Amino acid sequence: MGNGPPTYEGEPTTLPVADPEELGELVPDTVLDGARYGTFTLRAASLRGDSARYRGESRRDALLTARFGTGDSALVLVVVAGGVRAAPRSQHAAREMCEWIGGAVGRSRVRLADDLHTADRGALKSGLHRLTARGYGRLRARATTLGLDPAEYTASVRCLLLPAHPACRTRVFFGVGGGGVFRLRAGGWQDLEPAPGEPDTASGPPQAPPPEPGTPEPGTPESHIPEPRTPAASPQDPASAHDITPGTPVGGPFLFRASVARPGDTLLLCGEGLAGPLRGEAALADHLAERWAGPEPPGLAAYLADAQTRVKGYADDRTAVAVWEA
Repeated sequence: MGNGPPTYEGEPTTLPVADPEELGELVPDTVLDGARYGTFTLRAASLRGDSARYRGESRRDALLTARFGTGDSALVLVVVAGGVRAAPRSQHAAREMCEWIGGAVGRSRVRLADDLHTADRGALKSGLHRLTARGYGRLRARATTLGLDPAEYTASVRCLLLPAHPACRTRVFFGVGGGGVFRLRAGGWQDLEPAPGEPDTASGPPQAPPPEPGTPEPGTPESHIPEPRTPAASPQDPASAHDITPGTPVGGPFLFRASVARPGDTLLLCGEGLAGPLRGEAALADHLAERWAGPEPPGLAAYLADAQTRVKGYADDRTAVAVWEA
């Protein structure tokens, strides 16, 4: 995609340098995962960017997919984290953030499941805000231990919380930092990125039953994703615009959105490496809308091929999580 061929080759060339005493720290070029629970099918991929492949650098993005609990009471969590460009041990920071948030969600699974099934949006938002803040506090402490600048040993983080019960279609997004959350509905992409000061639901109260398939949304879906929104924080709305904790190196507000999925929806959570070209190159948005609007989700190999569709001028890591609603 774009106005010419990408600068770098399309396949990996140079491996990162390995330390024989720390082979467990090596990061694979690509990871791929998937699952099906209740009414949704999950696909997730994270791959090293063209630039990092060329320079022999490690993938900075980290991806966690985890199921906590069993049966209809289970919760599925997906975490996407992106380390600071060119910072030492940036992938470690991203991976640790995934693990810490994953552990906190897993330990709070019963309470979170109750809040999801009762659609207690306030409890969900405050609880997930607290555990995310604790994760950043641990990153700052870890940076001090390693003798690193906390502003470099940090990561953006974006999460999806999905109940396995087929009768519960509440989908919760939360996180801090750059990236994107989008929804493919009726053949068009909608940018669901929360902005400070706006309501934190995309489809009304989570407890509301989803409309019948084919019910139109107000307005006409765009054929491509609109330009990214960069609203200023509003002092009249401190709850939504407040930094995660004072001095958080990654900066930015805590982001939260709860929505009800409709049959036929596709929800996409991604890091900055895919959010940028999706917003900046209409041809990519149209291509993925065409590929992912079918009645069946793609298989793992097909999903990976779609997720790594190359765009000139964009060579960062790509991490994308998509959820298809039956």
